[in-house]
Amino acid sequence: MKLNLNADLGESFGAWSMGADAALLPIVDSANIACGFHAGDPRVMRATVRTALASGTTLGAHPAFPDLQGFGRRKMQLPPDELEAMVIYQVAALAGMAQAEGGRLSHVKPHGALNNMACEDATMADAIARAVRAFDRHLILLAPATSELAAAGQRAGLPVALEAFADRAYTPGGTLVPRSQPGAVLHDPAECIAHVRRLLAAGGLVALDGTVLPTPIHSLCVHGDNAEAVDTARALRTALLADGHILAGLPEVIQE
Repeated sequence: MKLNLNADLGESFGAWSMGADAALLPIVDSANIACGFHAGDPRVMRATVRTALASGTTLGAHPAFPDLQGFGRRKMQLPPDELEAMVIYQVAALAGMAQAEGGRLSHVKPHGALNNMACEDATMADAIARAVRAFDRHLILLAPATSELAAAGQRAGLPVALEAFADRAYTPGGTLVPRSQPGAVLHDPAECIAHVRRLLAAGGLVALDGTVLPTPIHSLCVHGDNAEAVDTARALRTALLADGHILAGLPEVIQE
């Protein structure tokens, strides 16, 4: 298979350091860069874009709820027009940084609670998809496989890349197991590799109880804020290449 490996990056803020971006960027194919609402700031955004471009990593905006204190993982209820404007604002900020450094965005991937809620709420999902389309109809919407967000992207006529998580467990409904529950986050690189191989062999998402939800998978995510992120990403890339898969940027993958 032709696959993409992505990570959420640029999540430092001011004097607060998060993740190991410099080590991760040469390993992954696509970077989802925080846009300042849940993490990141202008200097961090610009530095992450520069490093990504130097590494040959494709650039994505990673918009979120305005929740620095909660790292964008707390639920919020916003009117659709406000949500649209909020997403456009963040995507535009990252697109501006990319342009200033001689690059351009390839995709948009919502973060945290915004992403999780839109996976189940069609109204939220449609608002996000409209925002991406309003900014640039050619941007890829990187959305969790089997989600309302992926369906909304397709309804909006956007190119959609379907994502699975290398380091997160799934419920039988195809959503992520809440982080508060045991086994929700996979920390051992070997466990992540086994999990990904199960998904690819099954041709879909595999829940903790063994339920299989058939779906194409274009991209695999390793969370950049996990302590094991670099080891997991490196080991996963090595394993996927050893298994005969081809790893590439999102635009190349979804052309297949």
